[in-house]
Amino acid sequence: MTTPELLQLRVAIDEVDHKILELVAERIRIVLRVGEIKRERGIDVYDPERERAVLERLGAAGPAPLDASSTRQVFERLIDVSRRLEKSHMERS
Repeated sequence: MTTPELLQLRVAIDEVDHKILELVAERIRIVLRVGEIKRERGIDVYDPERERAVLERLGAAGPAPLDASSTRQVFERLIDVSRRLEKSHMERS
């Protein structure tokens, strides 16, 4: 059984999820542009120093209640997906 309060919270989650997807798509579009520049200049997709810097910058605790470990996991996964899509895009171009 779903209460009105629970239903309202689920609608709010759905709205936030949609916003997150829009931001992830925007990030990926930028990543693909970066990939085009890397391809033109012969630069490898994988840049461990850049990834380390991003994770250090974002790996600190996020806004409460998001702890540092969870924040890092989210961005590690996002970077993995971004790298895979960037590489795939570079190979097709």
